[in-house]
Amino acid sequence: MNLSYFIAKRISFKQAGGFSGTIHRIAVGSLAVGLGVAILAIMVLGGFQKTVSNRVYGFTGHFQVQKFQMSNAFEELPFSLNSDFYKNYSKLPFITKVQSFAHKAALLKGDEEVEGVLMKGIGQDFDSLEFAKYLVEGRMIHVPDSGVSNEVMLSRLIANKLLLNVGDKVTMYFVQEPPRFRRVEVVGIFETYLENFDEKIVIGELQTIRNLNGWSRDQIGGVEVFVDRPENSDDYFDRIDQTLDFDLRLIDSREKFLEIFDWLRLLDTNVIVFISLIGFVAIFNMGAILFILIMERTQMIGLLKALGARDSQIRRIFFWNGVKILGRGLLIGNAFGLGIGFLQDQFRIVPLDPISYYMAYVPIDWNWPVFILLNLGISILTALVLWIPVLVISKVDPIKSIRFD
Repeated sequence: MNLSYFIAKRISFKQAGGFSGTIHRIAVGSLAVGLGVAILAIMVLGGFQKTVSNRVYGFTGHFQVQKFQMSNAFEELPFSLNSDFYKNYSKLPFITKVQSFAHKAALLKGDEEVEGVLMKGIGQDFDSLEFAKYLVEGRMIHVPDSGVSNEVMLSRLIANKLLLNVGDKVTMYFVQEPPRFRRVEVVGIFETYLENFDEKIVIGELQTIRNLNGWSRDQIGGVEVFVDRPENSDDYFDRIDQTLDFDLRLIDSREKFLEIFDWLRLLDTNVIVFISLIGFVAIFNMGAILFILIMERTQMIGLLKALGARDSQIRRIFFWNGVKILGRGLLIGNAFGLGIGFLQDQFRIVPLDPISYYMAYVPIDWNWPVFILLNLGISILTALVLWIPVLVISKVDPIKSIRFD
């Protein structure tokens, strides 16, 4: 057996008691807490980013294709489903689905209140299964093959303002010349916790907007485009843009809702600073604690030198001791961080105020590559730091150290 490793085992916290054992446990504890908190921070940050961005994308797609227009009006100019893009988008393998839509400004009149809303018309290509997770009451609207259904879904915020429930019938007045109205039935209530949508969006049928605007059945206001890997959106944007008809434009949802995505990017910076501080403290503690252990074992170092042990052999004793502390700290830290993350993910123990945080509980994201990189980074940096205090060993004088008390 390697002599340095053998002695390191003998002086580890399994064998040592008193002060030495306490120092070992403090070292393991500080490293474990630092790693566990860092893992939880990454989990929560990723959960926030994924939950908020998925809610935005669920309402708008990753991109929207619309006809060029000079104004920033809520309503779009129509274009045909026979456009080259709509017929050929399936040739782009990264596009997972598209959904046709149109918007129409309206006034929604309850028994006592009137609310300005924006009706979003959806077609038969709408992914109702994906949207169903935001449905809190009722059902999805029915989109018939022909005719109109006169059904709508309201956000909980709008429904509460107008004192409406599932099954109620309400009048919608559409802003156009001459003004027109429709009597519609509330069949579902949804909740995304995003003010941009919950404050103004009413989901109805696309054919209703076609009839109001005098469009033909093959005309739509726009197309929502969904892609397989949102992190590659910059590259996808250029590739999609090259396939568009000359009178169509491509809109990136990250630019359309810039304030939301800027806030998410700001969270990245905060967490990086937070994790850096935790890592610095944990690694500094490891170096300081190893230095204390060397000072406590000064007599042993002097005795080993007197018996002919080389400085490199004695250094490896304390290095192996530090590696053992590191290993146990990583094991406990991962168990601590991943364990709490699992409990939160399964049982949603920690709630949130949806008005402030856009969600009802702390979300968790399992980003295994980042967890592995975090463990590797801490291991490498700690191993490098461990060599700093062991350099003191070469300066220890055997005679003075044996007399050291």
